[in-house]
Amino acid sequence: PKLRIQHEGIDTGVASPNAAATFAVPGTDLVLKAGDEVVTFVNRNLEPYRGYHVFMRALPDILRARPNAHAVIVGGDNVSYGASAPAGKTWKQIYLDEVKDALPMSRVHFVGKVPYPQFVALMQVSAAHVYLTYPFVLSWSMLEAMSCGALVVGSATPPVTEAIRDSDNGLLFDFFDPKALAARVVEALAHPARYSEIRKRARASIVERYDLATRCLPAWLRIVDDAAALSPRA
Repeated sequence: PKLRIQHEGIDTGVASPNAAATFAVPGTDLVLKAGDEVVTFVNRNLEPYRGYHVFMRALPDILRARPNAHAVIVGGDNVSYGASAPAGKTWKQIYLDEVKDALPMSRVHFVGKVPYPQFVALMQVSAAHVYLTYPFVLSWSMLEAMSCGALVVGSATPPVTEAIRDSDNGLLFDFFDPKALAARVVEALAHPARYSEIRKRARASIVERYDLATRCLPAWLRIVDDAAALSPRA
């Protein structure tokens, strides 16, 4: 009875749709914009705990089926949550090596960690944002992507299903099925208009449940006021 569970909140004013957004891929002349076939994947660090291996195994099928698509992969080379890679290696390189011979590397962009405004711009131009995780803490980036109106293709694992309802405000697939992931992303890239309402509902669901200004901050203030009321004040 003394416990409260309350999300920190998402600034939906900052993480919001922008049809005029662009994302300049670092180190290249490529500038991506809304309407381009942009597949995005974001981890703090690229590791199996957040499904990096599943995404990489799906990527050859995606890029083979969609010759104009580009994949932008955000994340560092270290480990945030799971086990470390074998000595002298990184999970990023291990799973890239597994599939790189089947990848058109000119359309695969590892951009490392990016400043927050660039992350928001990337979510605003994303045509399909892939998010996977083991049953664990849900990434703020997934909620921010939805707030930007991105189409999230997420693993049907318990933390993801707290926020996404399949074919309502996002798309779900079995975490262990790269073929299913590839099929959903390819369909999304091929028929973007079919998913416009899902994108709208994605943002609406974040505003309704996780908006910082109207939902989460007022709830936090009530928690503070309730706690203060439990003991006499000086």
